[in-house]
Amino acid sequence: MAHTLQAMPLNPKPYLNGLTGKPVIVKLKWGMEYKGYLVSTDNYMNVQLANTEEFIDGQLSGNLGEVLIRCNNILYVRGIDEEEEGEMKE
Repeated sequence: MAHTLQAMPLNPKPYLNGLTGKPVIVKLKWGMEYKGYLVSTDNYMNVQLANTEEFIDGQLSGNLGEVLIRCNNILYVRGIDEEEEGEMKE
């Protein structure tokens, strides 16, 4: 009998709070990705990023600095591990 791996539901607020101050990737519903440091999130789950880089189709399209992304545009937010951080290190 094969076991299927199921993702457990995750409460997003503690998850996002745990990522505060850390590098993250925010992917929008429209396909763009923003890589930066999570500064803060609010009760609506809007996110504020610092040192933000915009990626379109996997290609760096520019450095945006500080950005606010409205919650309803976000497909997902994920933390970045050490290998992916790359050029974000100073």
